[in-house]
Amino acid sequence: MAHSVTDHQSPLPVSEATVLALPPSGQAQNLSSRWTAVESLLCGAFAGAVAKTVIAPLDRTKIIFQVSSNRFSAKEAFRFIHCSYMKGGLLSLWRGNSATMIRVMPYAAIQFTSHDQYKRLLGGYYGYQGQSLPPFTRFLAGSMAGTTAVMFTYPLDMVRARMAVTAREMYSNIMHVFMRISQEEGIRTLYRGFTPTLMGVIPYAGITFYTFETLKKIHAEKTKRLQPHPHERLAFGACAGLIGQSASYPLDVVRRRMQTAGVTGSAYVTVLGTMRAIVKQEGVIRGLYKGLSMNWLKGPIAVAISLSTFDITNDFLLKMHQIGFSAH
Repeated sequence: MAHSVTDHQSPLPVSEATVLALPPSGQAQNLSSRWTAVESLLCGAFAGAVAKTVIAPLDRTKIIFQVSSNRFSAKEAFRFIHCSYMKGGLLSLWRGNSATMIRVMPYAAIQFTSHDQYKRLLGGYYGYQGQSLPPFTRFLAGSMAGTTAVMFTYPLDMVRARMAVTAREMYSNIMHVFMRISQEEGIRTLYRGFTPTLMGVIPYAGITFYTFETLKKIHAEKTKRLQPHPHERLAFGACAGLIGQSASYPLDVVRRRMQTAGVTGSAYVTVLGTMRAIVKQEGVIRGLYKGLSMNWLKGPIAVAISLSTFDITNDFLLKMHQIGFSAH
């Protein structure tokens, strides 16, 4: 569940999707009227794509352990990375990343847009229009945004998981995965694992958005500064992502098991059945929380890269706007 943060009034979760970025910095205030939502979303999506690409080997390793009964440890994880490199070359570490990229960009756009809309709708409904939303409403807006994004992009997450755990000989590209799953397992298989994903994204997105915005609100009240410094944003986003991931991680393991059941030979059909099977065979901690430490490692890295990439693309677009103003 796989995701970052944004200062555009909302962060995007650090697991699945999302690792995105920030809105225009202080230098952009005089150009705010020219800074459209589309441009902001494109910058955030690009930053998230770069961050996801950098951490792809760690993300793939986490998925491999999530869908197997092998015991997870840092030593075994890095041994797997080394063996993958020796066997398939450097690019094998990024297998399935193309599907991730295709999913990250629409996921980010939908989540950003829907979160803003939900905040306005909920703010108007509860009488907080133009004001900071109360805690529960902040959580609700984030949960609804995450749910909306998942509903539209889930098949791509399913495809990405399949590509991450199989050899190139089985699935050559994204379209091949779609075609084989549809022909051999049925179109409904593309939504296998959707229920635990939906159950997981509600607390994940809600807690992540809520934590990030609450930390920013407290920071503004304490420092009297409207915007935090880059390193403060990084700390807020990392904290929000870590809390959100930890709260919803067992459901992330369950969805990966269900998504890859067709290629691993396992009979994972329902959420409770899958969860019972994992606990019975591997235990609660070693089963349902397998790979969580890998998430704690890659999350802050992804956020840092996301913020840096956004700053670069943000500055570039601002300069383009400035050139446009000068020409007129």
